[in-house]
Order: sequence, then structure tokens, then C-alpha cells
Amino acid sequence: MTLFKRIFAPLALTLLSCSATAAPTASDVEKLKAEFIQTQAEKGFDAKETASFIANAEYNQAVIDAMTKPWEAKPWHQYYPIFLTEKRLEKGLAFWNEHADTIAKASKEFNVDPQIIVAIIGIETYYGGYMGNYPVKDALYTLGFHYPPRATFFRSEFGNLQSLVKEEQLELNSLKGSYAGAMGFGQFIPSSYRHYAVDFDNDGRRDLLNSTTDAIGSVANYFHQHGWQKDQPVTLQLTLNKDLPDTLKIWSGEKLHYKVADILSPDIALAQSMDLDVSQPALVVKLEQVDHDEYWLGLKNFYVITRYNRSPLYAMAVYQFSQELKKAYAAQ
Repeated sequence: MTLFKRIFAPLALTLLSCSATAAPTASDVEKLKAEFIQTQAEKGFDAKETASFIANAEYNQAVIDAMTKPWEAKPWHQYYPIFLTEKRLEKGLAFWNEHADTIAKASKEFNVDPQIIVAIIGIETYYGGYMGNYPVKDALYTLGFHYPPRATFFRSEFGNLQSLVKEEQLELNSLKGSYAGAMGFGQFIPSSYRHYAVDFDNDGRRDLLNSTTDAIGSVANYFHQHGWQKDQPVTLQLTLNKDLPDTLKIWSGEKLHYKVADILSPDIALAQSMDLDVSQPALVVKLEQVDHDEYWLGLKNFYVITRYNRSPLYAMAVYQFSQELKKAYAAQ
């Protein structure tokens, strides 16, 4: 099943005088740099050190171009065939077999289903086959200082990169990743690397770029820290007798506020009957097929996948790929 490019959800807009779409002026950029130097000083970096860190990064127009063409804009029927392929499934099985002991250990220690760990690494980087060719420092600098819609978030990640390089003794100029500054087998942005990476091979380093063992443990820890519930359902298909009522909204990134009982009704039922705690949090996902729409009930685990990437299409691709992996691995 196939490869996926990470897209981050819109976060706080920059407090520049320019609009959300207009490119910042040279004066705006210089103001942001001065503010950034001050922010980093509060974290223990001296001004010369941070100024040098900024000067080491370059603007990259290709990063802006990639950020403004999100893959999630595609309807589901165009999206999933790109990311769910037989080649990826074969690669996933080979990865699972090769690292079976590590995956089993991570699954047990962090209470996360093994197929989810394997699916994430496969969808993010094709099991390390494509971890990105953008210099991380340039990607985060470009988005943090030259892309107003998400500048505040990416400037923070640029600051986290400065801390990460120092903490993990990484070679800044050799760090390559996605156009959004995500690195390694599991594509962690700097803040996620700092907060969720683990030294799972016990060699004294948290190395998500070269150590598959650390990557496996870190992906499992990420899901654990966000509340994954092992052996629990993720999403269930719904059948509708009529259109979705106006009072029930399709999930678009907000915190869970519906319960299963708010969604199921005589006109909205599970496609396959099963016992389900109707008091648990839930959401509704719509998938656009060629000639009809599918509706799915997303549960807590589905929401947890969206903590990795906010797109419901991404979460559904991860889930469906994980199920294919689970079936194929059990059938060996």
C-alpha cells in the first residue's frame, strides 16, 4: 500500500503587519529575526550563537511551493491509491519480519498495536527509503520567516531545531528531511524529536535518522503519549438512511466533542453491528468515492493518529494500511 508526504495543520498566524498570503518584507523578516534571537536568549543561547544559526540557513522557494500544494486536497478516491499499494505492503512485511523482536518489544512496552507502528514508518518514509531531501534548517527557516500563514509555528520549530542539534549533537548541515522539516524514519519535527524520541537501542543516543530501533520505539512512544488504546477499535464504517443531519458536523480537526451516542441513531448505524461503548468520544469522517460518499465513525484511536498528522485522510490511510499489514503478517 504507498508513500505519504507530511502536511501540518494550520496553526497560529504570525503577528506581522502583512496579510496571511502576502510575502513578508525585508523589514518584517529582520524584525522577526531580532525577536527570534531574544526568544532563544531566554532559552540560554547567546545572541551571536543564534545569529550565526540563522545565517547558516537559506531561503528555499521549493519549500513554499510544496507547502502550498497539500496532497490532502485530493478526494479520497484519488488519495488512497497513491498511498496504498502492494509494493508498500510487501516492504512493510519485510520490515516487520526483519525487526519483529524490536516491534514486539515496543508494542508491549508502550501498549501500542504493532501494525500501527509498522504502518506509520511505511507511510511516512517507505521504511527509510525516502526520508526527504530538503535541508531541515532551510525548510524551517523558510517557513518560519517567509511563510506568514504558519510562520509562528515553524519559527518555534526552528528554535527547537537549534536546541535539538545541541542536545543530540547532530550535524546541522547534514540534516535532511521533508519540506516541513520532519526527519528520520518516522518523520519527527524538531519539537516531537525532543519530546517523544527514545533511546530504544540503549546506545546513549536518540537517533531517529540512522537507528531503526530508536525509530520504532519513538513512534510507539509518540502514540502512547497521545493516548493510544491497544486492541481497541479505530474507526467503523457507517450506513445512512438519509443525509447527515445539520446538527452533526464532519470532523475538521477540532477536539473531540461528540460521543458515539450523539452520532448513532435509527438513521445512522454501524455497517457491521457490534457492542460499543456509546459514551466514548467520537467523530464523523466523510470519504469521497467516485460516485458516492462513505461515512465512518472515528473513535479515540483514530483521533490519536491525527495527532501525528491532522488530516483525516492521512489517518484513514494509516488505519487501512495497518489492517492490511496485520492480515498479511498473520497469514505468513
